[in-house]
Amino acid sequence: MKYRKLGKSGIEASVVGFGSWAIGGWMWGGITDERQAIGAIHAAIDSGMNLIDTAPMYGFGASEKTVGKAISDRRDKVVLATKCGLIWHEERGDFHCFTDEKHPSKDGKIKISRCLAPDVIRYEVEESLKRLKTDYIDLLQTHWQDTTTPISETMETLLRLKEEGKIRAIGCCNADLNQIRHYDATGELDSDQELYSILDRGPEKEILPYTSQQNMAFLAYSSLGQGLLTGKIGPERVFNDGDQRNLKPRFSVKNRQRVQKMLESFRPVAEKHGVSLGQLAIGWTVSQKGCTHALVGARSANQVQENIGGGTITLDREDLQTMNTIINSADEDIL
Repeated sequence: MKYRKLGKSGIEASVVGFGSWAIGGWMWGGITDERQAIGAIHAAIDSGMNLIDTAPMYGFGASEKTVGKAISDRRDKVVLATKCGLIWHEERGDFHCFTDEKHPSKDGKIKISRCLAPDVIRYEVEESLKRLKTDYIDLLQTHWQDTTTPISETMETLLRLKEEGKIRAIGCCNADLNQIRHYDATGELDSDQELYSILDRGPEKEILPYTSQQNMAFLAYSSLGQGLLTGKIGPERVFNDGDQRNLKPRFSVKNRQRVQKMLESFRPVAEKHGVSLGQLAIGWTVSQKGCTHALVGARSANQVQENIGGGTITLDREDLQTMNTIINSADEDIL
């Protein structure tokens, strides 16, 4: 496993991190069996994948609780990242969505808001520390951005939490370039986390050049396209009730076939390096300029072992040119 620093914090984190959204169940068809989820996290840590990313919103605290149990006897081996800013205990800030316990729904009785007010951040941090069974968070990230709270106030609170030793590094997620610049101008921003993969290349235009220039870490989430880039989601696959992929055009049978065709074109590069198509997709992601880490979800130890392989390969210029030519020609067809 390769390791890279989280910005200027000096914290060394594995280039492939454990994404724990799915084990929380919300939007993923139900909570993963706790023993299986803990086994997956242990397999990750034992194999050198020290970066674990979670959030209160992942199952309304369920993911953080599972992570807390998993790392209780090996906290010193983990770079623990969580988030703040999506709340359901009160209505403040910007409206985010209505949801039920399974997934967002206009008929859902739970109202989710985006709020990064100082007192809300402090409340969320204390709740996260309890669920995670720790007294500090390595990387605290603002989950979604709140237009009702000035970024300077949010950053001031984060800096104070850092001074108090409750967090070690500061990050943001789902932000535009102006918001990232504002965070960086009012305090030291160590990382940015955005949707980024072979299928989602939006950050390449502005954000990745900026984070690279500023020596910031960039964490790509959904770097396997929610499983679509593994090559293992065929046209016959049926998703569980509550799984967000049931609602996305990207997972239509026709589009799955298009993605599979693109992946098959990558196979000579994968065979050259002795890796699977999924591992190659992860390797491509962390080979892009400015992208320092890829967060990949897993629900089992076997999936963890598969993901780890993506953090060990080195793609040369010819490999990347070959893949990018294929990707660019497929862009118009794939949703």
